Amino acid sequence: MRRLLLAALPLAALAACQKDTPPAQSAAAPAAPAPAAAPAAPERAHTFKPAIDEADFRKHVETLASDAFEGRAPGSAGERYTTTYLQSEFERIGIAPGNGDSYFQSVPMVETTADPATTLTIAAGDQTQTLAMGTDMVVGTRTGEPVVKVDASDLVFVGYGVVAPEANWNDYEGLDVKGKTVVVLVNDPGFLRKDPELFKGPAMTYYGRWTYKFEEAARQGATGALIVHDTEPAAYGWDVVKNSWSGAQFELPPSEDPSPRLRFEGWVTGEAASKLFAATGKDLAAMKLAADARGFKPVALDAKASLELKSTTRSKSSDNVIGILRGTTKPDEAVVYMAHWDHLGKHDGEPGDNIYNGAIDNATGVAGVLEIAEAFANAETKPVRSVVFFLPTLEESGLLGSKYYAAHPPIPLEKTVAAINMDAMQVAGKSKDVVVIGYGQSTLEDLLAEAVKPQDRVTVAEPTPERGYYFRSDHFNLAKQGVPALYAKAGIDLRDGGSAAGTAAMDGYTKDRYHKPADQYDASWDVSGVIEDLVALHEVGRRVAAGEAEPAWRETSEFAAAR
Repeated sequence: MRRLLLAALPLAALAACQKDTPPAQSAAAPAAPAPAAAPAAPERAHTFKPAIDEADFRKHVETLASDAFEGRAPGSAGERYTTTYLQSEFERIGIAPGNGDSYFQSVPMVETTADPATTLTIAAGDQTQTLAMGTDMVVGTRTGEPVVKVDASDLVFVGYGVVAPEANWNDYEGLDVKGKTVVVLVNDPGFLRKDPELFKGPAMTYYGRWTYKFEEAARQGATGALIVHDTEPAAYGWDVVKNSWSGAQFELPPSEDPSPRLRFEGWVTGEAASKLFAATGKDLAAMKLAADARGFKPVALDAKASLELKSTTRSKSSDNVIGILRGTTKPDEAVVYMAHWDHLGKHDGEPGDNIYNGAIDNATGVAGVLEIAEAFANAETKPVRSVVFFLPTLEESGLLGSKYYAAHPPIPLEKTVAAINMDAMQVAGKSKDVVVIGYGQSTLEDLLAEAVKPQDRVTVAEPTPERGYYFRSDHFNLAKQGVPALYAKAGIDLRDGGSAAGTAAMDGYTKDRYHKPADQYDASWDVSGVIEDLVALHEVGRRVAAGEAEPAWRETSEFAAAR
């Protein structure tokens, strides 16, 4: 077993990686302080390691989630420390650069930081509500404009904000929202009534994702969109929304994503929304139920929204990290392992611990890819197909790194035969089950079921399909382009404590650590279940890379047509 001995990274080399261009509002963007002493990097010596190694996995997670890496925010010093570490690990293992002669794929981005003092004013009848950023609402813009001013924009409640011709559903039918601000529910139709006849019943579809709500509102020509937060259909509390929308936000530039954009978009708390609806003589709970059934018609609210949103914008870039092990006879075909390296960074000015370390989300997934890469590199038999180890950036900003990769793949997506994603691995011990997120999508699940049999485990569907996890991680951008994609991890039926213990661990993570500074590495974690996962996922990819299997979407998958 190797040890990661530590040596300082050269600060000059890190400084050379800085890619910022001057901010659009230089007066609002003081010069960044020089980074503190750089974190450590591993030595390059490589020793033969035939299997997935728990000590190495732990060391990767501990390093990537350390305070020295500052929460791994794109465009920060923490990014440079992270990507340098990942490159050095690929080099040590013997994994070649995956983007031509480079380990990096530069992803252009626009960084926008909204003024935290921004308020949103709602005038309803003779009442005026002033909503504060973070407390009552969060707002931002993806237009790149330093100032977005909206005066008295009519508010319209459009239910779930879904246009789905195949489901005979259109929440915007007969409605002109140009110049207006739409108020939208999270999740998709049928959620509240648990109606199995609407969409996929309790399972969220892409129409339920908050990203879709903004995309559709922009296509309809709205000025702005506000999503009403509700913990159960969103699958996370308000603090997650607030933390995710605090500080710098990122978007691909219009040259890479020319789709329509709202002038502003954001969320409002359920309490603020209830007051808004009450001020217009309507009951939010009743309106939610009405929106959850066929026959719903959009409702014009007797209210107007106004705001002046000031933002600091910068043009930057962030790096996807890509390594490759070339196939012997079919090097132009590829299996992709993927796990995003980015997290929420350091929130300067926030009291207390303000580093969002992202240990589970997603240092665990990145560590898993590195371990699997080393297992492939050390195998006596080299793969027939190439194996790509893809560590995307900007997942926390709407899957932007993988979106860019899908548009500029080093190996064409029609030649990419499978993608295997790892995100937020389970650290509560061994389980009897392996949860397949988006169960029923592809034949990769059959390979996984075979791979876990020697571990005396079975594959099962996710227990909370209503949370839409299949649409919330990077494999989704490859799936949309037709690449069979597997997203799986240890389940909740733990060998020690059963489903009660597993559910408690999952709920505790969601409540106390997800997108919070508390997501830190803990030496007391039981990672034995992760190690079993990595062994199984390595076996799935090994079989595909060896040409023993040809993954395909199932006929019932919404992605089959794209392939």
